[in-house]
Amino acid sequence: MGGESMTHTAPRSGGSDTGPVGSRTGQRLSGLAVALGLVLFLGGFAWGAVVYRPYTVPTGSMTPTIAAGDRILAQRVDGAEVRRGDVVVFKDATWANAPMVKRVVAVGGDTVSCCQDGKLKVNGKEIDEPYLTKGEPAEITGFPTVTVPEGRLFLLGDERGSSLDSTAHLTDAAGGTVARSAVDARVDAVVYPMNGMLPRPTGFEALGDLSSPGPLRTIIALVIGGAVLVLGGGAYGPIAKRTGAARARRESAEPAGVR
Repeated sequence: MGGESMTHTAPRSGGSDTGPVGSRTGQRLSGLAVALGLVLFLGGFAWGAVVYRPYTVPTGSMTPTIAAGDRILAQRVDGAEVRRGDVVVFKDATWANAPMVKRVVAVGGDTVSCCQDGKLKVNGKEIDEPYLTKGEPAEITGFPTVTVPEGRLFLLGDERGSSLDSTAHLTDAAGGTVARSAVDARVDAVVYPMNGMLPRPTGFEALGDLSSPGPLRTIIALVIGGAVLVLGGGAYGPIAKRTGAARARRESAEPAGVR
């Protein structure tokens, strides 16, 4: 006499490549993503620590570009790399006993004077300075033509009405100029508040090459990309575990097969 045999269907499985927390391939890729992410994340921070120096600006002599209390990142550079329009950090004992932040408006061999039509003139060319407060003249009071000695720089603050810059040192032995060797770094960005990269000083383009931006954007991309990989790779295990548990519950709830 025939009869009925009740059997359960075989559990569905992804084969030998699956486990309780996802496939072996997925686990390997997850570990690789975490490892690569850590390399990028830590490497980006290490690169930034080598290339950049942080500063807090105590005065408003560089407003509106940099306000009092702003935190900046300045790329470590040799003074020979400085170009017109750069905002630099330097230290000169005749100016102060602390680092100062000013904008380079003329380099060795240049002539600089102010003001004609309210504008700075370098090598006979009137300079457009969009980083100044709108409507503000290049200087509150003019100054006669200065010829910058080779190897030296003429620097001004963007707040021309109150900045103690080269114009305040015209009677010094160096005629208000600072040695290139006094420069420690070139400001790349304001990081607090997050105003971002400094605008390019395009008004000086006609006089020569401008400095190239530092690698800050690349460093930020590495750090963010590394963080995404670490978080994504680390999240794979818990997600795979929950997915596997949900699949197991569905399979256990299926009706028994009849044969």
